[in-house]
Amino acid sequence: MTSTHHLTPEERVARGKVARTESPRSSHGGWEPAADRPDPIALLEEQAESRVPELVPVRYGRMLDSPFTFYRGAALIMSSDLASTPRTGLNVQLCGDAHLSNFGVFASPERQMLFDINDFDETLPGPWEWDVKRLAASLEIAGRDRGFERPDRRAIVMAGVREYRDVLRQAAGMRTLDAWYAHVLAEDVRDWVRSEVTEKGRGKERELRRTDRAIEKARTRDSVRVFSKRVDESDGESRIVADPPLIVPIEDLIVPGTEWEDAQRVIRKLVESYRRTLVHQHHPIEEFRFVHLARKVVGVGSVGTRAWILLFTGRDDQDPLFLQAKEAQASVLERSVGTSEHGHHGRRVVVGQRLMQAASDIFLGWVRVKGLDGQTRDYYVRQLHDWKGSADVETMSVAGSTLYGRMCGATLARAHARWGDRMAIASYLGKGDAFDRAIADFSATYADQNERDYQALVDAVASGRVTAQTGL
Repeated sequence: MTSTHHLTPEERVARGKVARTESPRSSHGGWEPAADRPDPIALLEEQAESRVPELVPVRYGRMLDSPFTFYRGAALIMSSDLASTPRTGLNVQLCGDAHLSNFGVFASPERQMLFDINDFDETLPGPWEWDVKRLAASLEIAGRDRGFERPDRRAIVMAGVREYRDVLRQAAGMRTLDAWYAHVLAEDVRDWVRSEVTEKGRGKERELRRTDRAIEKARTRDSVRVFSKRVDESDGESRIVADPPLIVPIEDLIVPGTEWEDAQRVIRKLVESYRRTLVHQHHPIEEFRFVHLARKVVGVGSVGTRAWILLFTGRDDQDPLFLQAKEAQASVLERSVGTSEHGHHGRRVVVGQRLMQAASDIFLGWVRVKGLDGQTRDYYVRQLHDWKGSADVETMSVAGSTLYGRMCGATLARAHARWGDRMAIASYLGKGDAFDRAIADFSATYADQNERDYQALVDAVASGRVTAQTGL
């Protein structure tokens, strides 16, 4: 981030006006594949080289479900494409993968339910407009999957970008701490939907009922629920139940003759290392005892990276804690914006998450692990479930998609406002809809490219170039 502490508000606003000259808002509307554009399947194959081989077909299988699920797994492809697009020169802490399925609700340490960004695997400082384009294109692509008409899709995208612009401009007028503290509670989301029902009607009552159900369901998602669904007793000890290849207990993966034969000892040392990354002098993790560990497949784009669920118990078996340790590789953005200042990619994820979220999990930390294959990798650690929930974007109506796009746009703006120069970005965006229209144009064009890339994966599977395992 360019230092702004010595700049006056007028100077920061001027930065945005200068950026308009160097990178006009209308310039963001154009996109076409470069003559030397990398083969999208080759990029996916390159990522596969560092992943668990037997899980790579699961990743391809999930990406085959639809152009939208393909897009979810194509962060590297889009990052490569964005590298040649116009830049404003105004950087923020990027999410790096801000598609609409990476927003949702979760519990704050104060036990309030927040709506915020919830995935930071690719976080890195970079051009703010890249996150906006990633989100906007996801709205267009999801709309196509739902069969929405072209005018409706464009209206959804523009509503989301307009909300981003409006909230960013509001943040630019706030006092510093107000901009940093700004957040959205689940109750605010419910009130927002209710106000839309009252003011506009048009069938939005269904969206209010759906919102209520999603929030209440999220409140049931915690370690106790996971324990009841995923744990059984064996020889007097609690054990995570196998469901291969999606869940595989550690004892089914250990190679004889390695230090992992004594998994309890290894994990105790790793927990000690992880504990040192947590922010509190005294922390609840100290009251929990490690019990069991299993590898778990998660997401779409992350499939094949190593992810583990760890079971701990507190005072007794009725006091469980599930943590997730997820492998953190280099951000897909590094090829375009440079390497992270953090030598540990787990730390990169944690630092980015803490900067962008209104409140973060108290168990959020990082650790470096020598794995079952003897290779050392970086991980970040968080609670597996803590009132986590997300919208079912594949069943949304036009009205619901419009509302959700606006929520995501507003949330992304608040996240960018914390670290970036919100005054300069607001000045660049302006009061009019020039930027909104440009991003809607970009989104439609890029959705066409995404469909071509999706078809390339379909063809690669059909030809035997890559293997896909569907239905998992």
